[in-house]
Parts: sequence; structure tokens; C-alpha cells
Amino acid sequence: MHLSPNSLDIVVFGVVQGVGFRPFIFRTARALGYTGWVKNVGLGVEVHLESARPTDFADFLHALDRDKPPLSQIEKTDVRPGEYTGCGEFTIQKTRGGESFVFISPDISICDNCRREMFAPEDRRYHYPFINCTDCGPRYTIVDALPYDRDQTTMRAFAMCDDCRREYEDPMDRRYHAQPVACPRCGPRVTLLDAATRKPFHERKPVDEAPQLIPGPVREAAALIQSGKILAVKGLGGFHLVCDPLNAEAVARLRTIKARKTKPLALMARDIEVVERHAHVSPDEQEQLTSPRRPIVLLRQKGGLPGIAPHLTELGFMLPYTPLHYLLLHDDLDLIVATSSNLKDSPIMKTEEEGIYTLCDAILTHDRPIAMRADDSVMKLSSGRPLFVRRARGYVPYPQAVPEGLRIEGHILALGGELKDTVSVYKNGYVVTSQFMGDLDEYQNTIYFEETIRHLCSLFKIKPEAVVSDLHPDFRTTRHAQHMGLPHLQVQHHFAHVLAVMLEHGVLPGTRVLGISWDGFGYGEDGTPWGAEFLAAGYGGFERLGHFRYMGLPGGDLAARQPWRMALSYLADVYGEELPRVKALDRGVEPHLIKGVREMLRQGLNTPEVSSCGRLFDAVSFLAGLAPLQVEYEAEAPMRLEAAADPACKES
Repeated sequence: MHLSPNSLDIVVFGVVQGVGFRPFIFRTARALGYTGWVKNVGLGVEVHLESARPTDFADFLHALDRDKPPLSQIEKTDVRPGEYTGCGEFTIQKTRGGESFVFISPDISICDNCRREMFAPEDRRYHYPFINCTDCGPRYTIVDALPYDRDQTTMRAFAMCDDCRREYEDPMDRRYHAQPVACPRCGPRVTLLDAATRKPFHERKPVDEAPQLIPGPVREAAALIQSGKILAVKGLGGFHLVCDPLNAEAVARLRTIKARKTKPLALMARDIEVVERHAHVSPDEQEQLTSPRRPIVLLRQKGGLPGIAPHLTELGFMLPYTPLHYLLLHDDLDLIVATSSNLKDSPIMKTEEEGIYTLCDAILTHDRPIAMRADDSVMKLSSGRPLFVRRARGYVPYPQAVPEGLRIEGHILALGGELKDTVSVYKNGYVVTSQFMGDLDEYQNTIYFEETIRHLCSLFKIKPEAVVSDLHPDFRTTRHAQHMGLPHLQVQHHFAHVLAVMLEHGVLPGTRVLGISWDGFGYGEDGTPWGAEFLAAGYGGFERLGHFRYMGLPGGDLAARQPWRMALSYLADVYGEELPRVKALDRGVEPHLIKGVREMLRQGLNTPEVSSCGRLFDAVSFLAGLAPLQVEYEAEAPMRLEAAADPACKES
């Protein structure tokens, strides 16, 4: 092989397929006067550049880093001299097979270019609810398998018209190989269904009668919301339940339907101006709200929406992220409740057949199937940096690189714990973590858990050679791992939390850290319940340096749902038999219940000991007069305490 200063070979590894990377390379190379080719390969994208005169190709490499497509994420770039072959032009070659570990982009909100086209009367996609290009739109939630080709997505049922085909095949077009590309003539369509009859509110218009207004079903849906109705609206990863947040009766009815008395409801606002009417928005928070990933961001509220987050000082806001959302919020409707379409503790619904008709008055749906369900991501900002409450749509399945020295050959499946579960797969030095799936003590979430494992393993061609689970012997993830017939590694719960942070921040092997893991419960290596731990940890193991003092948990799990029980436990620990008169205990706790719990504590009956920080917060919240007798959702008592203790919120 003759290597030449006139030629360069580049292999780019990362999120570089299905995001417009090859046409970007094509346009850049041609603009700079280079010949050669670009093609997808099993592990990324390969580029061959040639120049008529000797060069270091610095302008191309600079453009590769500076101007890459917004959905791409370059993990690694290999650059080496190439063999000069005298290419006459720059071309896009067909995909080459081989070992595949191609990353897929998360689902991304509609881009500015598509949004402008959607509201341009002269554009052929004017007011089309499924407009997209290579810079935006659905990805993870419509993919059945990789490589990311249309026939391996839920768009395979929609044959492209001549105009869409022309865009799809033109490397100079923004929609070159945009797999979800469609238009009103050939793509998915929206329908508004009456939940009672399960029939459309009206007959569809012929395709040739292109409306000059917001599509009829969307206009009618907005009108129903404004009239106080509850709607289910199909998004990227499932249905939202939607109502008018300013209509107290509609909000109360939605809470009854979802069996959610006080748990906060998420809001979707047309734009930042609408958000700022109801909440304080810092520049960092605005940056997250308007990012292509469009998470729900927890913001300090100004007031005026009393039924949305009772007893708390924060509201969860997001901006529209699909064309359908923008059309729904386009005219008089500028703010909606947009909460996941699920019954208590069940996964988000992705099809009408899963029972959505029982939860609403009407369904604004469409005929593009959802391959993988995913909730909205939720975050709050601390010192300008995002802290995830729930990591899902918009962020999954971005990969996490494993530091050098930890990389091994083979495929590993990690199943997580029992509550707020996610699963992860390891391959070729990268970890890919699933979307949030919820608590596995709910049967439907267990089905979701198994569905997600199959999807990730199929998508990334994972054949697990080992499986990892929590140390707890009775967790569903542990039992699932035991039945897989693979080498099974169990990791202590709080140590796993510390390891996750170390991996996220790229801590190198050999480093020891002080890991502080404050959690509700984790099965300890000594067989006792652990809770608030201080660990001297490295990748190879840990030492338990300290923990919060063990306290009795009267009634076991019942004490986690009734904060007054933990209040009694801490009072008894401090005062013994002579309990002081505590005002909080006069708020509806029956004397015979107090007597029974004190006896349980005295004799140690059904009173396991825990070192949980969460239970301490429960007790303090109740003694401060903030927590209810029985909480509705996990961490409700500490969240009320946090809201009351926030000086910034008091000042407002």
C-alpha cells in the first residue's frame, strides 16, 4: 500500500448514523474541493479523502469538529494517511456490513427549520403534524432494529411519495436518508377519537383537500381541552393525559382518574414567555427547556396554579417537542397539563388497546406505531448543572464510555434494583442505559422491564455472557438474573450508586473516593438493611466507613407510607417511655394506634431496624407539621420539608 500526503482515511465512532452525518461529510468535502467517499460501517462512519495537491486536511478536520450535525455525538476519531487512488469526485457509498455496535440518536424535538416550514403557508408540509428531517424527530422510539433504515422502523408501512423520495435520495437535501420523512400525501395522519364510542369525531378529508388551517382533529382537540375535557394525546414514547391547568374541575377530575391526589402534574407551555408567567426561569434553566432534548425542568413557581403541585414550591415545565404539540398549542391554547397516561405505578401507554379509552373523554392519536415506550425526562438544576430526577426521552440511548483499564471483551447485562429501575448493556467499552421504567413491584412494569431488555439486546446485538443484579435476594431483578443461566454478579445497592457516579464522571481505575449514598433501603453485605452510607470506594470494592444510626421501622414498609410511625420511633429513641406532648401527633393519629406502635417499638415486634436517611426526613417532616398521616407517593414528606425549608421560596 502506498500511503500519500494527498490522501487521508478517517473512521468516526459514536452517534453518527441516522443523524445526517454522511450528507454532512459529502457537502463539506465537496465545498472544500476534496474527492473520495464516505460510507457507514459496522462501527461508525468511514471517510476517504483525496486532494490534487499535498495537504494536511486541517480545514476538513476543523469542520468535522465545528459543524457536525446537531444530533451527532463523536466518541472517537481515528485519522491516518490513506492510499491515493485518484478518485474523480466525492461520493456516498453503500453501507458495509460487519460487527455492528452502532449508536442510535435519542428522540429529538422538532428543529427550527422544520418548525418554520410547518408554519409557512407556501410549504407542502404546512401544518403537517409529522414534519421532520435528519436534524430532528423520532429515533429510539420508532426503531425496531439497527442499522437505522426505514424498513427497520415503524415508518416501514408508509411508502414515500415521489417528492419525499426525491428529498430522501438527494445528498444535498436536509432530508437525505431521514428515515421518518413523510408529508400529508404519503405519511402518518392524526385522528380524534371519541373515547366512549371509539369512533372518529369526523370523517377524514381526502388528501388532496390540503387544509389551510390547523388540521381539523387538532383544532377540535384544542377546543375540547378548553371546554374542560380530558384528552389523551399520542406523543413520541406514549400518550399524555392532557387538560386545562387553569380549570380546577378538570384538574380534580384528572387526579381522580389517575388516583393521584397530590403528586405533581407536569405542564407543557407553548413557549418560554408562557412559562415565565407561572415560574421563575434562570438562563441555565431556559437553556435546558429550549434544548433539542426538551426535558421537564423543575422551576420555582410564582403561584396561580394551585392544583398542579400541592404543598410544593416547584412546577415541572416542558416545551413542545413534536410538531403535533406545536399545532395543539398554536392558537388560543398556550398551556396544558401533560402527564403520563398511566394508572398509578404502571408504565406509560403506547397504544389505544392498553386501556387509554377508560382514562379520558377523547384521544388525539395517529397511525405511526411506537416501537419502544419512554416517559419524559425530568431534571432540576443545581448551581447551573442539571440533576436528573428521571432520565428517559431525549437522553436514551446515548452511550457512556468506560474508562481505559476497565474495558473488557464480551457482553454484559445489568438489571438494576427493584424501584425506579433501569437496565444497562455493556459492549465494546460502552454502557448503554435504558429509559426509566418505574417500580418492578407493579406487574405491568415487570412486563415493561422484560420488553426493554429484549429491545436493547436486539437493537445493539447484545448476547449477554454475564448478568449483574442487586445484592437483595428477593428483588425481581435478582430472581430474573438467577433464571438466565449465566454467570451472575450481585452488587451491594449503595456501592452501585457510588460506582454509577464514578463511571459517569470518568473516574480512573485505582482512584479511591468517599461515596456518600443516602437512600431509603439497600440490602447490606451483612444481611441487614442499609440506608445512609459513607463508603471508601473504588471500582474493585468498598469499605463501609459509617452510616446513620439504626432506628426501628414500626410496621415495616407501612412506616415508609405513614410518617407518624417514624416520628414516634425517633421520639421514643430520644425520650424513652416519657414522650413529650407533640402537637403533630394530635393531627388525627388515634391514641390506640400510638399505643400500639409504642408497644411494637418496646418489644421489637415487626420493627426491623434501618439506617435510612429517607425515614429521618419523614419523621422531621411530620414533626414539623408538614407531612400527611399517609403519603401518596415516595418522598412526598421530604419534598414538603424541602419546600418549606427553601429560603428562596420564602422570599418570593
